Amino acid sequence: MSLFWKAAAAVLLAVVLGLSLGKQKDIGVLLTMAVCCMVAMIAISYLEPVLDFLRELETLGDLQGDMLGILLKAVGIGLVSEIAGLVCTDAGNGSLGKTLQMLGSAVILYLSLPVFTAMLELIREILQEL
Repeated sequence: MSLFWKAAAAVLLAVVLGLSLGKQKDIGVLLTMAVCCMVAMIAISYLEPVLDFLRELETLGDLQGDMLGILLKAVGIGLVSEIAGLVCTDAGNGSLGKTLQMLGSAVILYLSLPVFTAMLELIREILQEL
């Protein structure tokens, strides 16, 4: 948990530094990007036990390995597109940020097609048994 507090302090320090830079917005954007990367790496370290738990569930529940992979990719794409979109907005290019977030949503839907297909097959099987 101490990593969380260090990351929170780094984020607040980056905000203060960004405000103190004044007209040097390009340096502020670079600072924001660096701190975002650092926080993302810390978040990944916290997610490792969650990944181990999901892998255990996968083996216990006899889930298809592809489904867990799709879930993890979707979460990663969602986080990256959200953070990158917010950085674009902070840099003064909100339209690019929103477009990137839209692209992330489209990619997640595309990745989810096998999950939707498996659900549809399961529904068909259940309906045939009735």
